[in-house]
Amino acid sequence: MKTIEENPSGAYQAPAVSAEQAVFPILLALSFSHLLNDTLQSLIPSIYPMVKDSFHLTFSQIGLITFTFQLSASVFQPLVGLYTDKKPQPFALAIGMCFTMLGLISLSMAPSFEIILLSVALIGIGSAVFHPEASRIARMASGGRHGMAQSLFQVGGNAGSSLGPLLAALIILPFGRFQIIWFSLVALIAIIILSKVGGWYKKNMHLNLKKSGASSGNDQSMNLSKGKVAFSIGILLLLIFSKYIYMASLTSYYTFYLINKFGVSVQSSQIHLFVFLFSVAAGTFAGGPVGDKIGRKYVIWISILGVAPFALLLPYCNLFWTGALTVIIGLVLSSAFSAILVYAQELIPGKVGMVAGLFFGFAFGIAGIGSAILGKLADSTSIEYVFWVCSFLPLIGLLTGFLPNLERKKV
Repeated sequence: MKTIEENPSGAYQAPAVSAEQAVFPILLALSFSHLLNDTLQSLIPSIYPMVKDSFHLTFSQIGLITFTFQLSASVFQPLVGLYTDKKPQPFALAIGMCFTMLGLISLSMAPSFEIILLSVALIGIGSAVFHPEASRIARMASGGRHGMAQSLFQVGGNAGSSLGPLLAALIILPFGRFQIIWFSLVALIAIIILSKVGGWYKKNMHLNLKKSGASSGNDQSMNLSKGKVAFSIGILLLLIFSKYIYMASLTSYYTFYLINKFGVSVQSSQIHLFVFLFSVAAGTFAGGPVGDKIGRKYVIWISILGVAPFALLLPYCNLFWTGALTVIIGLVLSSAFSAILVYAQELIPGKVGMVAGLFFGFAFGIAGIGSAILGKLADSTSIEYVFWVCSFLPLIGLLTGFLPNLERKKV
């Protein structure tokens, strides 16, 4: 049972972790930090139209910016997760945010395309440290409600991703790229919050794997052979491939698609991107709690395969229906990642950080590779053709049928 502790001065201290109850102050701090982290990251694609014009870049070079950011984030995430499974680092989150802050300062003053690449790489390294460790702490503080904790953590990130285009439209596009430097203050706020979270983590490290990792498996996952576990992980990675390549087409090229096909202004395209990303944030939280109740496999079915009809219709719609369909797609697709991540952690109990790092890293990496490939395809064909090709990706959700049922329905 949680208790409120006071130090000699009477100041409030975060309660110790409980196996029965979620520690919501920590979960909310992680979610808010995720919001700040992903707000800062989402500034990168939001300034693409600006840097494309000022540096005379091709779509391939735009894709290379995304690829550099995503690669720097993806390569290190599984390594960070694997290392911290063995040697937890309570203040790694704050240190990682320092890399993000340096990247933002550099990006605001970058004089060349090469320095832009270096800047986004620094932001990617900050992300690589943040996600696996924050996911581990969220699981520790979940009180056994792992899906709810991951969804609460994810909703902060997706809300932050939606804010980047809006902030870019209101601040950066009207007043210039140098205004990015002010967002380093947001990183500083995140560093302070994450330092406090790190202090709580340090006090509760003795429970790190005992209650949030090693005992998290269930009877069904324990009975699976190593081959079946590996096969299931492979399917989950293919589902991540489907989701994040499709998301890359929207986050990196949706503004260009609207500008080229419908002739909207840059600022109007950013508002449309904000609406899509906000719908992603709005739909995020449902996946975890629903998965806790009915089973994560069913959530994965609905969230990925369920968007296929809307994705297939999107290339043939006018501006109004394009906006409407992307909102539906964002709402439905957004619940997938939390369900997939918790499902994978239950397949491989005791490896919370490694699994989180693998899936966050793969998601970032495949999105970066996909963005680069889609940029090259857009240069050789058209941005409209890219969206037509990507409309078939959600059909990969049919592979969910091959996943084993790990959970019984809860009533």
